[in-house]
Amino acid sequence: MANKRVGLFVTCLVDLMRPRIGFAALKLLETAGCEVIVPDTQTCCGQPAWNSGDKAGAEALAKKTIAEFEGFDYIVVPSGSCGDHIRSEYQSMFAEEPSWRDRATAMAARTYELTDFLASVLKVDSVPGDYEGTVTYHDSCSGLRSMGIKAQPRALLAKMKAVELKEMNGCEECCGFGGTFSVKFGEVSAAIAERKCDFIHASGAPAVVGGDLGCLLNIEGKLRRMGDETTRVLHVAEVLAGDA
Repeated sequence: MANKRVGLFVTCLVDLMRPRIGFAALKLLETAGCEVIVPDTQTCCGQPAWNSGDKAGAEALAKKTIAEFEGFDYIVVPSGSCGDHIRSEYQSMFAEEPSWRDRATAMAARTYELTDFLASVLKVDSVPGDYEGTVTYHDSCSGLRSMGIKAQPRALLAKMKAVELKEMNGCEECCGFGGTFSVKFGEVSAAIAERKCDFIHASGAPAVVGGDLGCLLNIEGKLRRMGDETTRVLHVAEVLAGDA
């Protein structure tokens, strides 16, 4: 795998809100022996535009992303949501543009969510993190239902001797974010988020871990508004890399 070139798609939220997740992903991939490139012109995969009905804007961003990343052996994304958009939507988006559809199809076959790539492709034996403590895990909707991300992060966390995973009830339930859903349906989103936070509290774990920063920001915001200033909200890459 050392000769394989991996393009790291950082994602907008990670770049703007918690860049250390991107650095953690980079550390994990390089520790596993990959040559990692982070194209400095990358921006958004286009998912927010696509979900909001801005077809032209979404297509422009998709073409930009394809052009920036199609030269790599693999494309790795620390987000099931963005990874799913690249793998699932790009091909249908260009159904009537054969050239772009073929390029999108080729890219989809090489695109992986971070924990899936580490566990299923690289089959890593260990991770560099030294996190100690009990955590509970939130399964994000797109990663779980569209990309099959469930066992992979748990298998990686199990390689950390000082980490205990305590599953919460409703770990597969939505956190209420859903991108623009949380804006369009604020009251419903807030109620779903509160239910998720109740599950987290009931688990007794002092930290909740997940694989999508959008979910984590939503959960953390709700926890703080509920008066919880102590529960840590961490991306799985931060825990695995020792950057939590």
